[in-house]
Amino acid sequence: MSSPDQNMAAQCLAHPAGQLAIVDLTGQTRRDITYGTLAEMADGLARTLMVRVQAGDRVGVLLSQSPWCAAAHIAIWKIGSISVPLFKLFKYDALKSRVGDAGIQIVLTDDEGAGLLGDLAEPWMADTAGITGGVVEMTAVETDTAGVLIYTSGTTGSPKGALHGHGVLGGHLAGVSLSHDHLGQPGDCLWTPADWAWIGGLFDVLMPGLALGVPVVAARMEKFEAEGCAAIISAGAVRNVFFPPTALRMLRASDVAIAGLRSVASGGEPLGAEMLAWGREALGVQINEFYGQTECNMTVSSCGADFPVRAGCIGKPVAGHDVQVVDAQGQVTSEEGDIAVRRGSPSMMLEYWNRPEATAEKFIGDWMLTGDRGVWEGEYLRFVGREDDVITSAGYRI
Repeated sequence: MSSPDQNMAAQCLAHPAGQLAIVDLTGQTRRDITYGTLAEMADGLARTLMVRVQAGDRVGVLLSQSPWCAAAHIAIWKIGSISVPLFKLFKYDALKSRVGDAGIQIVLTDDEGAGLLGDLAEPWMADTAGITGGVVEMTAVETDTAGVLIYTSGTTGSPKGALHGHGVLGGHLAGVSLSHDHLGQPGDCLWTPADWAWIGGLFDVLMPGLALGVPVVAARMEKFEAEGCAAIISAGAVRNVFFPPTALRMLRASDVAIAGLRSVASGGEPLGAEMLAWGREALGVQINEFYGQTECNMTVSSCGADFPVRAGCIGKPVAGHDVQVVDAQGQVTSEEGDIAVRRGSPSMMLEYWNRPEATAEKFIGDWMLTGDRGVWEGEYLRFVGREDDVITSAGYRI
């Protein structure tokens, strides 16, 4: 049954208006954005979008980490449309394929993004496009009402859009919480160097932080480097970080030590015993590894607060997600096989956008195949390797 409360926009704004939502470090000085301010920003954009955009239409978001990036997605969801995150490091052809495939006519962006778009779509400047007025009504949705379209691709073939419903945010919360040793403790504050255009930035950090009432830091780094990372963590009073494995390797190579963290989560590839030991010494925490992909994310996680972390393993299945290892016939096996997630997982995509054959090929019976190999070690799932040619960005599968 449809309800406004199931809209991801409602989930992201369900906190007191005066509560801190986003710590904006993108300018010369720190700026604190409350939930009330974020709601006003989103409503301004929503009023503008409603002139041209209908429920179910796809709207691009081509913005780096910033309060306007968060407001753009929330505005699109609030009016029942579908947001499509786009990455500024994409070349013209990559943007063209995604904008064209999704049928995007309008992209919420900034001056830099408008230059990248060229004539591909109509750029609307997110920070100036808003219209003042009354509160915009929250569109009633169901958990399987389409809300966000996130593109994934291998190194061959055209990109596939993973279409997710409004239930995807709620489907991330248990895993995100576990990966940060029960996120939401007093003083918690989230940040990731990963761009919010990837599912790792958008749904492992930004939107879960907003939904759980944990402040999220918005900060930009031209390129990742240890000193800048430490400065952001200090300036934003960050206590919880999602570091892709590549970022951890760069921190380790720089011989940096970072104080004040309560949790570090990482996903994308196994870290190994040496990296985990370094994390305990240099970061002062037990790094929690987690597992997921664009099509179905945050399904397995470590949680050092609850059980010992095992090097080479990606953790245990998160509550609500039935994760198994299956053989070539799709039968559950205790031997090495394909890591698979049962159909109906709360973070699972609805389908590949306009690709029914690719969607069908992703499943065998009731199981969605991840394309990764694994084996059980008791309750722990060990990642063995990949079967496909997926692209990674900073170690995170896209």
